[in-house]
Amino acid sequence: MDQMTNPEAAADARARANVKRLAVAQALGGANSAVIFATGAIVGSTLAPSASLATVPLSVYVVGLASGTLPTGMIARSYGRRVAFMVGSGAGALCGLLAAIAIVYGSFALFCCATFFGGFYGAVTQSYRFAAADGASAAYRPKAVSWVMAGGVFAGVLGPQLVQWTMDMWQPHLFAFSFVAQTVVALIAMALLSTVDAPKPAASDLHGGRPLGEIARQPRFIAAAICGIVSYAMMNLVMTSAPLAMKICGLSISDSNFGIQWHIVAMYGPSFITGTLIARFGAPAVVAVGLALEAVAAIIGISGITAMHFWVGLVVLGLGWNFGFVGASALVLETHRPQERNKVQAFNDFLVFGMMAIGSFSSGQVLAIYGWSTVNMVVFPPILIGLGALVMASVVRRREQAMAGLPD
Repeated sequence: MDQMTNPEAAADARARANVKRLAVAQALGGANSAVIFATGAIVGSTLAPSASLATVPLSVYVVGLASGTLPTGMIARSYGRRVAFMVGSGAGALCGLLAAIAIVYGSFALFCCATFFGGFYGAVTQSYRFAAADGASAAYRPKAVSWVMAGGVFAGVLGPQLVQWTMDMWQPHLFAFSFVAQTVVALIAMALLSTVDAPKPAASDLHGGRPLGEIARQPRFIAAAICGIVSYAMMNLVMTSAPLAMKICGLSISDSNFGIQWHIVAMYGPSFITGTLIARFGAPAVVAVGLALEAVAAIIGISGITAMHFWVGLVVLGLGWNFGFVGASALVLETHRPQERNKVQAFNDFLVFGMMAIGSFSSGQVLAIYGWSTVNMVVFPPILIGLGALVMASVVRRREQAMAGLPD
């Protein structure tokens, strides 16, 4: 009776049930990407015809991320999010199989093809955070987003440990069995996602709403997109280069796996409280803290090349990404109406991962030609741009509220 008389409470109850499933799926999907990032540059360095191409498989992963965002939105809009989830996890399983074959036969091109499908799976995984907020009340949405992202904490443990346990199991093909295990993880995620309550959108939701261009011109959307791009692209730039940089500095694969593991834990661990912080202090403040933390991580990276410098820098980088990216995602939710959500969310992710793909291709060359310190120095200008976009959006919002006679 309470749910029948309180539609908002019923919607939040449904959202909570989905959040539990999506959080586990986030952990499994994050484990798949963790395997790629922990091994991609190292495998690339053994298969690539040139050392400067070692991180290309990771860049192709990002291209897959960017390429998958708009199709994910279109599939979700036409057939429902659950169908999009199934397609994505299928791509993740295909990634593992192709990568294992590529390592066994020494094919750099096939390995890049595999990471492309891994990126497509990653694009679908990124939509879990928005799916968790579908139909939820305005008060619960930031918490739904952050709780799903919190599932990534377990990815930080599962992914690198999966590599550690399996990397030598298919001798002499280092990491080949790790990708076989990745396939199994993706299939488990597929089975779980089949139980998510995400029906096909109603016919009324497929039409109407404002044009995408009008929504994208909002200062708040512009700030959200820029900050999402900066927080994710700068994190990806440093994280992509770190395993190979650690190898160049004479550190072991175990050191690299340990750093990536705790980086991923730091990326998702704060999500248990990020939604509460956003509700308390506002998304712009949380985003600003995240961008500042990424700058601190770059300073740590410049200051030394010991294992501890890499580990601490990667942890701080992960914390910064969480506040920056989750906060930017919450800002996006403030810019669209329910019937506009799929196209707006897909467009936002296309911008984030499209720009990240452009920058990702240069990471290996920057590391190979200019070194680890330069990789970290590249972080500072984009962060200043992100902070500037936040300030401008806040100024415009206050001006609009003052003109409308509304409180800040």
